[in-house]
Amino acid sequence: MEFIKKNWQGMLLCIAIAVPSMLLGKQFPVIGGPVIAILAGMVITLFIKEKGKLESGIKFTSKKILQYAVVLLGFGLNLNVILETGRQSLPIIIVTISTSLIIAYVLHRAMHIPGKISTLVGVGSSICGGSAIAATAPVIDADDEEVAQAISVIFFFNVLAAVLFPMLGTVLGFSTHSGEGFGIFAGTAVNDTSSVTAAASTWDSMFGLGSATLDKAVTVKLTRTLAIIPITLVLAFIRTRKAEKEAAGQVSLKQVFPFFILYFIGASIITTVALSVGISAEVFTPLKELSKFFIIMAMAAIGLNTNIFKLVRTGGKPILMGMACWVGITAVSLLMQHFLGLW
Repeated sequence: MEFIKKNWQGMLLCIAIAVPSMLLGKQFPVIGGPVIAILAGMVITLFIKEKGKLESGIKFTSKKILQYAVVLLGFGLNLNVILETGRQSLPIIIVTISTSLIIAYVLHRAMHIPGKISTLVGVGSSICGGSAIAATAPVIDADDEEVAQAISVIFFFNVLAAVLFPMLGTVLGFSTHSGEGFGIFAGTAVNDTSSVTAAASTWDSMFGLGSATLDKAVTVKLTRTLAIIPITLVLAFIRTRKAEKEAAGQVSLKQVFPFFILYFIGASIITTVALSVGISAEVFTPLKELSKFFIIMAMAAIGLNTNIFKLVRTGGKPILMGMACWVGITAVSLLMQHFLGLW
């Protein structure tokens, strides 16, 4: 009862932003519900002089609801199917992810970009955009403005990719009789699932390929999503060791280790086993939809805790980092496909 009394007003505001954002996101999938929610939150917070009773619920939503969203995200991963159908693109995925993370680290050191923003931009660029940022932010204890900064950067290059990649694919001479080559390219070089879908669907429409490109691109993209597991685990252990060192051993594993990542892995395993024994995938659809809504709710809360003017003032270096990661991933994806004879 005390929890409800303390948090209901802030959570209700986040829900009020999330519902229309989700509906608008379905109408404009290239932008997506999470981005709409975070922008709406940034604008609405300008008109709230004193958060007062709203603050606790907003904070709970941006932290805990975000973690619950990541756990539920695991129910959308069938590890067997992804590994089987994504095997062909696995070398490209590994190299593109490594490229983005290396670029982010080098620019973090060279341009003195804050470590948490660098991590979020590097992970978001290399794995799966907003979902990867959502999973990583609680692990490294990033604050709301750092999350908002990273989401904004990733969104910008998502839109560019969705618009430019079909034209680029035509110029580069990808096969117009098969969706294989461009599907792998879109799946490995575009950040967010919505933009992967947009670019692949455009290619299918341009050349009358049905859904061949889209099917390939989405499968490759889901294979990339699996990288959330090892990367967040590594980051979790780094954070845990650092906390133990700073506290001279006076900190417990339970205090600093983000156990929700283990629940995310458990959800993936449950889904994989259930589908293997013949349970319908439709059973997990409500959980996947709830995960998407929780992410939109959390993004609304993050927007409410973000100073849009500060975000604009400090956005230059992260945007340059995002561009470098984006260009690096695109170039490496093309080179790897050429090297492997897939293009």
